[in-house]
Amino acid sequence: MNLPVLAGTLSTVLFALGMLPMLVKAARTRDLASYSLGNLVLSNVANAVHSIYVFNLPAGPIWVLHLAYIVASALMLAWWLRYREAGHEGPGADAGQLDGSAADIPAIHEGAQS
Repeated sequence: MNLPVLAGTLSTVLFALGMLPMLVKAARTRDLASYSLGNLVLSNVANAVHSIYVFNLPAGPIWVLHLAYIVASALMLAWWLRYREAGHEGPGADAGQLDGSAADIPAIHEGAQS
């Protein structure tokens, strides 16, 4: 294997591994509120257009990397749409439940007398 193909293979593996924590967290928590619909749609459109270029290159690590990007962006968009429509707020989410450090902060009500 020559150096450019070896570098492409190694970088593909590293980029794909770098996407896994995001995908695992999104699948586990179902919390995609920090992702914008516009960005997710644009990423999928860009991947579709970029596919014309990538798949006209000789088969190699770039194909695998691009497929990983296609799968990741498509999953994130599908999950964003699915979990938003389901109104899911994450595992164990409760309308009156606070999470993290916010649980220790007392609520301030306007007009309340102490």
